[in-house]
Amino acid sequence: MPHIDYNQLTKIQKIAAFFIVIGPEAASEVMKGFDAAQLELICREMTELHVIEEDIQKELMSEFGDVITTGMQAKLGGISYVQNVLAKAKGDYTAASILSRVMPSQLPTEAGDDIRQLDGRQVLNLMKSEQPQTIAFILSYLETAKAAEIVTMLPSQLREEVVERLGSMEPTSHEVLLKITKNLDRNFDKKALHQGLHHSGGVKNVADILNSLDKDMRKVLLTRIEERNASLGAAIRKKVFSFEDLTRLDRVDLQRVLREVDMSDLAVALKVAKPVLVNAVMASISKRAAEGLREDMDMLGPVKMKDVEAAQDKIIQVVRKLEETEEITLDTGGDDRAFV
Repeated sequence: MPHIDYNQLTKIQKIAAFFIVIGPEAASEVMKGFDAAQLELICREMTELHVIEEDIQKELMSEFGDVITTGMQAKLGGISYVQNVLAKAKGDYTAASILSRVMPSQLPTEAGDDIRQLDGRQVLNLMKSEQPQTIAFILSYLETAKAAEIVTMLPSQLREEVVERLGSMEPTSHEVLLKITKNLDRNFDKKALHQGLHHSGGVKNVADILNSLDKDMRKVLLTRIEERNASLGAAIRKKVFSFEDLTRLDRVDLQRVLREVDMSDLAVALKVAKPVLVNAVMASISKRAAEGLREDMDMLGPVKMKDVEAAQDKIIQVVRKLEETEEITLDTGGDDRAFV
């Protein structure tokens, strides 16, 4: 970052630098005396002043000495600092409103959602020279269908690594987001990625993508992820078909599953289930069995959540086993589903 010449700073820039030097607590108090239009100009400059060097601090102390407080320890500026100070001074809503007007001019690579208009092949071409972590990051911002389409086009080894990284993804810092989108912008001469997109990532995101793939590819990917990262693979597998997803099954398939399920486990598993699932199960067994199941559920009383989840996992394992042996299908698209 080039050295700042204090004498070349405008009044607004000096005030912006001063707010950084005195720290968020003191700055938020001073900001209360400014209107939104003034704050917008000041904050625009603050986002550009990431570090205030010692000589500039001394100049500010000399010029604004009467109002400098104990916040002198804080020297780092940038977007996070501005957001923190504005929220303290004006509240979250006003802070967000001001930042939304400041950010576009400072962060052109965040200004649009053009990537959503591209087809999967075009997005893949954009990312083809990127590292797996970057590809996973971009996939986390796309709708599930498009992300799944891109996953199918990746080479098998890269596909496994990208999906694993996507499943392990933690919330991404603003600074990392800017770095990645700026890097991609070298190859994509349009407004880029993240405003208007919905970042997710993590186990649920991967499960949604895998559920959109064909059975064979889903099975291979799950197996490979479990080999690479057993705990992550197990977490993803639990999400690929949840207990509530029993309503996705055709009536005949649900009946096939229930024939393999212990009724005591089923009673526990249904204890906190949604009515639509309970009704689907009841409709898929005999009247006498349904009456007995309801009696068992009523007699249970309060049930620990860990016991409910254990019972549901047993049933999910039955579903997976039957799907792998092709006795049932999870890819139902017909109208004769169990909950209809």
